[in-house]
Amino acid sequence: MAEHNDFPYSRRLFMQQGLVLASMASTAPVFLQRSAMGMMAPEGSMLSSRPGVPEDRVLVVVQLGGGNDGLNTVVPFGHDAYYRLRPNLAVAAPGKGTNDRPAALAIDGSHDVGLHPNFAPFKALMDDGVASIVQGVGYPNPNRSHFTSMDIWHTADTAAQGTGWIGRYLDNTCAGRPNPECAISIGRESPLAMHGDTQRPVNFDSADLFRWLGEDLHKTIRDPYEKINRSGVLGDVDDDSQLGFLMRTALDAQVSSQRIRAAVAKPPLVSYPGGELARQLRIIGSMIRAEMNTRVYYVSMGGFDTHANQYFQHANLLRQVSSALNAFYQDLKAQDNTGRVLTMVFSEFGRRVAQNASGGTDHGTAAPMYLLGDMVQPGLRGKHPSLSDLDSGDLKFNVDFRSVYAAILEDWMGTKAAPILGRSFKKAAILRA
Repeated sequence: MAEHNDFPYSRRLFMQQGLVLASMASTAPVFLQRSAMGMMAPEGSMLSSRPGVPEDRVLVVVQLGGGNDGLNTVVPFGHDAYYRLRPNLAVAAPGKGTNDRPAALAIDGSHDVGLHPNFAPFKALMDDGVASIVQGVGYPNPNRSHFTSMDIWHTADTAAQGTGWIGRYLDNTCAGRPNPECAISIGRESPLAMHGDTQRPVNFDSADLFRWLGEDLHKTIRDPYEKINRSGVLGDVDDDSQLGFLMRTALDAQVSSQRIRAAVAKPPLVSYPGGELARQLRIIGSMIRAEMNTRVYYVSMGGFDTHANQYFQHANLLRQVSSALNAFYQDLKAQDNTGRVLTMVFSEFGRRVAQNASGGTDHGTAAPMYLLGDMVQPGLRGKHPSLSDLDSGDLKFNVDFRSVYAAILEDWMGTKAAPILGRSFKKAAILRA
């Protein structure tokens, strides 16, 4: 990446050495580092200032960690092989369910594929024309390791090397200048997908703890800290010094923290269900409502590694996912923001076609992706993978996941996909013209 001569060397060295703590008090180190990087950005270098970038558009990424079983989410009830290979796990065809095992939900326009009954809240969004399912998504020479496959999705590189695809997008859009708050991830870990050469996401799990905690250690240090924050850089400190940089970083951290916590503190416009994913999406909904400058939000939900006793465990997971996504859309609708927020849901791989001896399924390959927003082409997209033409017991993918990324980057985020993805991919037909 090209150097920018308008960046003082002392600041660049400061960042390289990682001296990013605004005080010795306990605070969120990832946040302070990101805020410190953001202070390097010249005025006017925000994402919204670049010509051709759709500044009001937002991408929300939902990661289902562990490998969601696509075959019991998008149910191929019209295929005999599904019931033959999953005698105890298969979801009943429409009209053939029982009290404890309800039938799959029929999808308009499909005679052989339906949805798990607990995915009804998502199906309601499909019926309203604001949600879609991309079938058979994967990549060549699939890797069945959770960590490697997830890295492949995060980097958009089958060698699982390099920076994250969203991070590269942000690097590209910001022209090499860091921008605080342009990417926020909710959770305990910062996803690789959001890490670029220059850009890093703001990452936190609880907005209540997303603040300077020094005053909790001793009240006497609050006033001096607030004095610095109110002043920016004190009069006896050189504005271009590293100390001045630290003071501005502290101010930036304080302002951003207050803005985020103020946004999250407001009650949502709709009721969200219980569960971790719903909690995370509620936080994002609040920040979108507050009109923050964030372009990409990232959340994750685990538990999908269903090797044993899968049927009811997986059904509960699907209920949480679909109800959370529906509530999130209703929140955006109440805000009048459904036209500016695209939500993409993925998992690192699907499960094997045949059930195992423990009443579960093992690591597989291709799986569906899910999209939500007024801009999506609704319904089923692409062709369901064959259950008879398998690759050593696994589904063969029909859609390269980078084709979905390419469509999102070019048709939604307003940037060329090839420099970010490393080469050109045919865009998947997932968004309205």
